[in-house]
Amino acid sequence: MSDNAVDQGKRTWLIATGCAGAVGGVATAVPFVSTFAPSERAKAAGAAVEVDISAIKPGEKLTVEWRGKPVWVVRRTPEQVAALKKLDPQLADPNSERKAYPTPDYAKNTHRSIKEEFFVAVGICSHLGCSPSDKFQTGAQPSLPNDWAGGFLCPCHGSTFDMAGRVFKNVPAPDNLEVPPHMYLSDAKLLIGEDKKA
Repeated sequence: MSDNAVDQGKRTWLIATGCAGAVGGVATAVPFVSTFAPSERAKAAGAAVEVDISAIKPGEKLTVEWRGKPVWVVRRTPEQVAALKKLDPQLADPNSERKAYPTPDYAKNTHRSIKEEFFVAVGICSHLGCSPSDKFQTGAQPSLPNDWAGGFLCPCHGSTFDMAGRVFKNVPAPDNLEVPPHMYLSDAKLLIGEDKKA
């Protein structure tokens, strides 16, 4: 037998075992790499949420979950909307100019919303992440000023927000409540988490 024939046999075996090893490596790597893909639950957690707002009456709030956070949809009364304009001197950031929670351009107005009647906000205080309570009733109440016009009170450290989620001066919370991206699909349907039509 010649040396050339032996080398040819070794080469064939080396190629065959190399191919088998590569196939085995790919078979092992595919399930391993697939574990890096987000789960269906994770995908759903970041997905936009469609909300039926037709049943919300003036003065009521609906809470939905988006990205693991509570999102409020508040239907304000005409009186609550009118009161917003009078509060600017008492607010830390009445025009939503701070950048910690950038406000979408369509909500950079006194009512911080697309439609004056509906307010959409992430229900988490900008201080330490507590969830503020509804304090829609006007007038003097415990932990609130005598001229309270309605809004939200964070019970943890006393931060107060108006009916547009704007933070009052001299409270622990540094910023207004976050306005998430959102858009109206119809008069009765709101999409939270997306604000551009595809």
